[in-house]
Amino acid sequence: MAEITAPEPTRRDFLYVATGAVTAVGAVFAAWPFIDQMNPTGGVLAMASIEQDISAIQPGQQVVFKWRGHPLFVRRRTPKEIAEADNVSVDSLPDPLARNANLPDDAPATDKNRATKAEWLILVGVCTHLGCTPTAFEGEYGGWLCHCHGSQYDTAGRIRKGPAPQNLAVPVYTFLNPTRIRVG
Repeated sequence: MAEITAPEPTRRDFLYVATGAVTAVGAVFAAWPFIDQMNPTGGVLAMASIEQDISAIQPGQQVVFKWRGHPLFVRRRTPKEIAEADNVSVDSLPDPLARNANLPDDAPATDKNRATKAEWLILVGVCTHLGCTPTAFEGEYGGWLCHCHGSQYDTAGRIRKGPAPQNLAVPVYTFLNPTRIRVG
């Protein structure tokens, strides 16, 4: 039987491989600026976590802080607001999920799952319909009203009426002491 041998590589074969390698490396270098620009800016990274003193907030008052370029609602709820929010059946809500980054994704939207401490409600103040900023203490439920399209949230930040598909988001936060929080 005749033995079959592979042909010797030629100079042309070497040029094909070298050209392909240089092209691949060049494509990576050309694409890197487009990929790198998708990373968050230094300003966003600097605000990834904030600490706030909330001792001056009185019951029935809300203060707005800036976090990651969005409004952060910190509301000290009154016993009446807590009771109203606690008496709402999750089955009657358009969005039955808590949307609390501190809990599992499938946690129900009970008042206890929306606020770690009953009197303190901490929310990302961005309407889940089109990203507007709702105003506090308005609407039929005493929570927030988005004037752009009429979405209404209750005193636990849950959507109750309007086109918004989800409850206001609860960010990751912890109490460092009774009057100081870290968000993010």
